[in-house]
Amino acid sequence: MDQGANGMIETKKDNLKLKLFIVEVVFIFAVGFSFFGIKKCVPYADSIEILAYRYLAAMIGVGIWFGVLKIMGKSPEKDKSRPYGRLYFTATFYILFMIFQIIAMFFATSIEGAIIYAMVPIFAKIIGRFALGEKSTILQNIFMAITVAALVVLIILNATDISLNFTGVILMTISSICMSINNVSTRYIRGVFKPIEITRAIACGGFPVFAVAAIVKAAMSGDVMSVFEPLKHGEFIIWVSFLGIFCILLSAQFVAFMLAHIQIVQMTAVNSMSTLVSIIAGVLILGEPLYWYHYLCGALIMVGVIGLAVAPAKKEFDGKSLGDDM
Repeated sequence: MDQGANGMIETKKDNLKLKLFIVEVVFIFAVGFSFFGIKKCVPYADSIEILAYRYLAAMIGVGIWFGVLKIMGKSPEKDKSRPYGRLYFTATFYILFMIFQIIAMFFATSIEGAIIYAMVPIFAKIIGRFALGEKSTILQNIFMAITVAALVVLIILNATDISLNFTGVILMTISSICMSINNVSTRYIRGVFKPIEITRAIACGGFPVFAVAAIVKAAMSGDVMSVFEPLKHGEFIIWVSFLGIFCILLSAQFVAFMLAHIQIVQMTAVNSMSTLVSIIAGVLILGEPLYWYHYLCGALIMVGVIGLAVAPAKKEFDGKSLGDDM
């Protein structure tokens, strides 16, 4: 291979690294600031209505995205031979994650949910090992353990009250396992389905589910039209659009893109950083207090994040993908 070809390969690798870095940063801040958007929406709607409108915004965004792609002549190929069942399987577990999370919140506190959700990388790593044969190095496992442990300790110390509810814990665990399966499945179908196709399946599948749930809930309260009440408030429309576009459409798109190029274990770093950003945002925007454990756990999370970034596994550790079976 001549020097010119080698140079082109290196340039492509550098461009991919830059894209990954930009995607990771935007994802971290979008998810990290999502709590702020939810706080802004809560005065106008309940959790189910917020989710329904979030998915509506995401679905509209997907429609516009595909419209632009069609105009540009870059629409994804319509190949009926592709295993669309795998695509819908992936999207279903993302939606199930949301459903179980909402139900769990009726029994558990947000602190309990955050602690159990922090376990997603561990669940995903175990499932990925058996389902895809994806391996990780001892060094990666150490850095993942540091990151997850620091995150859990930070959440616990930051909590004012923790009272475990067995039903809530079970439901949150199921929710986290659903997200783990989604991550593993997204990793598996890389190369066969584009990230935007995965996002479309999630948005178009999620909106009907949560829209029906919101309407049924409103009907049971005796006022079906109340479901449209939030749309009278401009602030709600702005923030729910942010949650739909950035925290569903783009975050699902970014997760699919990242999992196409990095291992499941390395997603630990990205997820942990988004939680850390949400805590920092709470301090800076909402004036929440900053204690010694914020600094200590934040430093440990950063050690784990940097460690996972500089200690990638070998290529043969990546595990199989759907493209290998076709």
